[in-house]
Order: sequence, then structure tokens, then C-alpha cells
Amino acid sequence: MQPVPTDPLAQFQDGFVRLLLDPDAPPDPDLAALAAQPAFAVYRNTVMKGCIDALQANFPAVARLTGEEWFRAAAAIYVRETPPAQPTLLHYGNNFADFLARFPPAAELPYLPGVARLDGYWTEAHTAADAAPLDPAVVAALSPEKLASILLHPHPAARWGWFAEGPIYTIWSRNRAGDSPDGAFDWCAEGALLSRPREAVRWRALGRAGCAFLDACAAGATAAQATAAALRSEHDADLAGIMQALLEAGALAGITSI
Repeated sequence: MQPVPTDPLAQFQDGFVRLLLDPDAPPDPDLAALAAQPAFAVYRNTVMKGCIDALQANFPAVARLTGEEWFRAAAAIYVRETPPAQPTLLHYGNNFADFLARFPPAAELPYLPGVARLDGYWTEAHTAADAAPLDPAVVAALSPEKLASILLHPHPAARWGWFAEGPIYTIWSRNRAGDSPDGAFDWCAEGALLSRPREAVRWRALGRAGCAFLDACAAGATAAQATAAALRSEHDADLAGIMQALLEAGALAGITSI
């Protein structure tokens, strides 16, 4: 349960937001006169529309899959439950995937939370700090012994995930790019990698071993330890191919010798 604000201004703000997002909520006595003004209903509709518009802009693949009417109805419920915590709406909906996972009408679309997670990764990659991608020549110049002992740092804009529940990456990428969703594909687990080594966000499929490798690197493992993690997840992983794919995608930003 959320603590009740004791500061008068905080109490007013809390009651104002509650009344703004829930027209059926009984207003606090201090807000009753304000809520009765016709302009307040106009303001409420404007705020709600702005939040829903932001969600639709932040989660375009989800909106394309569900259709605009379904999406905006679900978004209105989400907005009432989770009002914006920041003045900017660029990152609004950071737990929208979790909302969809427990939203009963979305139960028939089990891939929807994963798609929402990838939409969120795109925004994170788009707004992450700039950094120069790791030059493949730097890695190529290292001896095998030296390579095993270094730390490989994921690029600040790199986002990745393994989705055991199905072909989330295929579904997301087709709808994010605006391609036709038609066409057969295998229903199997998939991984995804999003990166922004320069101006534009790029994405590609990434195997389970590649995701495990990046997870280990992000946790501070050495290249040798990250390699072991990749092999534990996929015993016949193509380690050279994984490294090449990560370098080509600009998913790594530097190394540290230890």
C-alpha cells in the first residue's frame, strides 16, 4: 500500500491526479469545486489522450498487432493504474509489458508482453548515451590468452533478450518495420539484439548463446567466463560467429584488461 502523503501540497497533488485519471472517484472536499467545473472534464480528456498517444507512439508494434481501438482501450486502463512519473513521456510505459502480462484481455495473445518489451528496448536504445563501437581490429590484434582475460563492455545502447515463449523477435520485427505480417515462420524460441552504434537503431536476431554471452559481459565476466556461459546455454555455439555478429552490430563499446 502506498503511504499517505502528510504534506498538504503532496496531499493535494495526490488527490488531483487521482481525480484526473478516475472520473468516478469521489473528490476530496477541497477538490470538489474544481472537479465540478466544465473545464476540468476537458482538461482530464486532454491529459488522458496525451498519455494514450504517448503509449501508442512508444509501442507501435503492439498497437499494430492489436489494432488501434483495442490498444487505446487497454492504454486507458494502464494510464489510470500507472500515471506518468516524469514530465516527459518519452519513456512512459516502462512497465507496460508487465501490465500486458497480467491483463486478462491479452491472455489470448501470449506474445504481446515480449513484443512490448522489444518496443521498450527500441526506445532505450534510441535514447541511450552515445559511444564509439569497439573496433574489430582491436579484438583481432589480441592474442588468445589476452582475449580470454579481458572484460568486454556492452555498448550503452545495446539491448538484448532471449524469449523462450516463442518467435517474439520475428513477430516484433515484422510489425515494427511495417512489413506484412503474413508469411510462415517457425514457432520457436528466439533472441533479439538492438543496437545503435551511430545514428539509427538497428536490430537482428541473436541466439541463446549470444544472449548468454552478453549477459555475462554485462555482469562483469571476463571474455573466457562469458564464453563458458555461452557454451552452457548452447553447447555447440559458434563462438567466432557470435563475436563477429556482436562486433558487426556495434553491440560492444570497449575492453578492459585485468
